[in-house]
This record gives sequence, C-alpha cells and structure tokens, in this order.
Amino acid sequence: MRLSNDSMANLDLSGIARERLALLPTPLQPAPRLSAAIGVEVWFKRDDLTGLGLGGNKVRPLEFLLGEALARHCDVLVTGSGAQSNWSMLAALAARRCGLDSVVCFYGTQPPEARGNLLLQSLTGADLRWTGDASRASVDLMIEQVADELRSAGRTPLVVPRGGATARGSLGYLAAAAEIADQAADAGLINPTLWLGTGSCGTQGGLVAGVAAGFIPRVVGVTVSRPADECRERVFDLARGAADLARTPAPDATMVTVIDGFIGPGYGYASHDGAAAADLVARTEGIFLDPPFCAKAMAALMSSARAGEIDSPVILLVSGGGPTLFVQDGPL
Repeated sequence: MRLSNDSMANLDLSGIARERLALLPTPLQPAPRLSAAIGVEVWFKRDDLTGLGLGGNKVRPLEFLLGEALARHCDVLVTGSGAQSNWSMLAALAARRCGLDSVVCFYGTQPPEARGNLLLQSLTGADLRWTGDASRASVDLMIEQVADELRSAGRTPLVVPRGGATARGSLGYLAAAAEIADQAADAGLINPTLWLGTGSCGTQGGLVAGVAAGFIPRVVGVTVSRPADECRERVFDLARGAADLARTPAPDATMVTVIDGFIGPGYGYASHDGAAAADLVARTEGIFLDPPFCAKAMAALMSSARAGEIDSPVILLVSGGGPTLFVQDGPL
C-alpha cells in the first residue's frame, strides 16, 4: 500500500478548539545505519522535536486539551502522574504558555532532590502535590479532590487524567497519522508499520483512529505499563472516541495491536533489552531513546526483526522523554 500524499487535506478538524503549541510537521527521518544493523528498513518519526520545552509526544494532545480549556474559559489545569512523567512536565508548560495556572498531583512522596522532569516541572511554577501513596491510582483521587477544592474557591479547572488519555487528546495523533501519511508518501514508503511504546494509550488511540481513516496501514503498540489486554481495550475506546469527535470512520478491534513481554522490571524502570536497543540507536543514528518508553518499543521491534516477522518498512515514533535519561537509579 503506497500512502496518498494529501491526507492532511482530507482531515477537517477546524470545528474543534485547538491551541497551536507544537512545531509541525516533525521530521520523518531515515535510519540507514540502524537498518543495516538489524536487517529491516527503519525510519524515525521525531516527535521528540515538537518544540515545547524539550519536546515529546504529549504536545500534540495538549493542543486540543488546552484549546478546550481556553474555549471554556478555564484558569487552571489539574492533572497528575509519576514524578518523572513527560506528560505532567509538558502539561504544566503548556498551561503557562496559555496563561493558565497548573496543579500537578504525584503518587508517592517527594524525593529529597528534584531531578529530570521533576526539576523541569518545578521551573514552571506549578503547584506540585504528593499523595503519599505508592499506588499510581492514588493520583486519580487527588486530581478530583484538588478540582473540587479549586471550584469551591471560585476557580474554573480543566481536569485531565494521567497521560492526557482522553478522546479529545487522542485527536492529536489522529492528526499526526495524516501528517505521517503525507511524509511517508513523499518518501516513497510502501505499507509502513508504525511502532510505539504504549502507556496511557492515548497516543496509540489516535493513531488507530488514523488507521480507520485510511491514513496509515498498521500500528503496533508495545506495552510499557499495563497488561496488553487492558491496553487493547483502552486503545480501542480512545480510538472510537477520537473518530467520533472528528467524524472519521470508526475503527474496529482488529486494528488494535499491542504486544507484551518488554516491560522489564516494571513500569518506569529501565530494562536490559531496552538499554541495549537504545545503545544501538545512539551509536548508529545519534538519537537518544528514553528508557521507560521508546527504548522498550525499539527492543520489541528488534526482536521481531530478528525473528523474521517484519517484511516492510517500519517507523518508530520517538516520543521524547529525554529528561528521564538523567534519572536511572529507580522508577522513572
């Protein structure tokens, strides 16, 4: 399947509130030395270069989430994550860029030293709060409590769950699917498969909506967080929601592919296979992959290449997360 080169023209999101935050399109970059090393044609979609802060995939959903916030005259964004989340760092930056305050809720307890994304979040002036509970789910309760507190004080919060994983946020990667289609067509790629690390599932949800819309042929998610079956369900729900908002064709469950086996020691921890994959990418192409997401997706891609399971070009979504490279002595 050779992709068309007018996909962006065929996607009309003009009726949906959007605040432009990213430098788009991000590059689609060939990786010839890596391709020779693993025997598969590899390209990188450089969403680590989206331009807000140090970049990352979360900038695309934030365009639609902050667009909604401004349309509703919200004055504060409330969300949450782990301390090293690229999501919460970029959410706090995006809020400031749009003139909103932000409150970020973290699970666990405050570490004695702020490093990586936590250090960057402190520079935004965000109100950082800690649940004192090691469970990630504790963040969800605190987000709602903070939102109620702000409403009682006369504020108008935009409440966004961990990772920005909502149907509206997934519109960012429905639009990205059309962008990738145009770039792949210009590059002459035939039947490429897009690979990515899947955590909160919003990015893959948008891309699957792009599959249903006919922009890209196939997406493979590599779970880095939760069981693959749970990911598939979440991705499908988000894809359907995004397609409904955009009035594009609805996806079906067969379009959702999530593979397991590469989480390593657990969510947020670097893995041995991921470290080896990231090392190869750095040595061959001069690109750094973050340990908790992209490195694990690259490890899965390399495993499939070694097994002879890949017979067409592949595009790896480089989703950012560079600050986590400086925090590697515990969960990220």
